[in-house]
Amino acid sequence: MTHELEVGLIGVGVMGEAVLGSLVSALGADRVRVTDGRPEHGREVAHRYGVRWVEGNAALAQGADVVVLAVKPKDVDGVCADLRGALPDGALLVSVAAGISTAYLAQRLPPGTRLVRVMPNTPATIGRGIAALSAGGAAQDGDLALVADLLAGTGITVRVPEEQQDVVTAVSGSGPAYLFYLVEAMRDGGVAGGLDPDLALTLALQTVAGAAELAITSGDDPALLRERVTSPGGTTLAAVTELDERGVRDAVGSAIRKAWERAAELGQG
Repeated sequence: MTHELEVGLIGVGVMGEAVLGSLVSALGADRVRVTDGRPEHGREVAHRYGVRWVEGNAALAQGADVVVLAVKPKDVDGVCADLRGALPDGALLVSVAAGISTAYLAQRLPPGTRLVRVMPNTPATIGRGIAALSAGGAAQDGDLALVADLLAGTGITVRVPEEQQDVVTAVSGSGPAYLFYLVEAMRDGGVAGGLDPDLALTLALQTVAGAAELAITSGDDPALLRERVTSPGGTTLAAVTELDERGVRDAVGSAIRKAWERAAELGQG
């Protein structure tokens, strides 16, 4: 049962803190310990959540049933070196480091370490994220379900083959930035037309939020939803035609491919 687990979290940055909140909800604060490369920050976060602060990665791993790795890709090698002699036999390690494959981790951790790779996104910080889970070679039946339970407080989870994780990173991991980019552009367009900047931003934000909720709750294909808004000869058709003529759809596709390729590069070290 998850409430009997001892879980250690390495890294309490933005995403790590979102994971921490979910772990505390799932297990209780007394079952969670944390460490971070910035001790002052890490201690403050640990105090705020009522969890135990541990000095160093090796000390955190000792006796842990699950270790969650929430560090930047460039820091993974150093953390793995710390963990190599400290992870209990058969421990479950969950990685949220972008682009880092379970095969890469397996080469740097004790044989038999159970590995699950996770690609979350920043809406996890408000419990509205989506995280894609993939099992590594030594993962056992039930490990993905366990990780889904531990991350339930961050939003929803889906399971994907690991070879699709770089594409997931490009679509949902980096995806919030694409929406923020669009909101910026919508706001700026409104301001150019004479709207107050705060009003333009409110209009853009609520439109994006409402449209996303409509798409989720209706279950309709986004193309159909777009067509319902696009009246023949109307304002929306004029706007969408301009987007098509400027190649916006192709640009978004190219952007996702660039992010996908970069995720693959990160995984190669």
